[in-house]
Amino acid sequence: MVALYDALVAGPPRGVVDIVPAARTLLVRFEPPARHAEVESAVLAVRPAGGRHATSEEVVIPVEYDGDDLADVARLTGLTEREVVAAHTGTPWTVAFCGFAPGFGYLIGGDSRLAVPRRPESRVRVPPGAVGLAGEFSGVYPRESPGGWQLIGRTGTVVWDTAADPPALLRPGVRVRFAEAL
Repeated sequence: MVALYDALVAGPPRGVVDIVPAARTLLVRFEPPARHAEVESAVLAVRPAGGRHATSEEVVIPVEYDGDDLADVARLTGLTEREVVAAHTGTPWTVAFCGFAPGFGYLIGGDSRLAVPRRPESRVRVPPGAVGLAGEFSGVYPRESPGGWQLIGRTGTVVWDTAADPPALLRPGVRVRFAEAL
């Protein structure tokens, strides 16, 4: 989906005014005089470049791997805690879409061994900068909020800053590398 999103953003069909990615779909909004059939045909004709992204931007996020759920993630995956950290830092991730809260990017493409379920019960408070896993996704909580992801670490990197342009550090298509904080 990320490659299709990138291709459509790079060259949107006539009449398309917005493209919004989600986990497994894209919302393509268009305005007259474009007609549904024309836009649908144009979207279906797009051939995304495999493995390439419209943005070459890569963000490195340093993480202290001391999260409350790191031991649980190790148990769920059959890995040691060190192997969980190595798997999380050893594979590049890509922001597939944003949601849940402003600045919260859903990252895909990581090591498939890290696919873990959400926690059985959500926390009332997850601190800003918490790094978590849920299903196939990894993410960084942009601000304090409730949450049910498995927390494996924390970062001081600000991922949502209303004074910045753009305010979201993690936008669809941006590649992310996690690194152990020194």
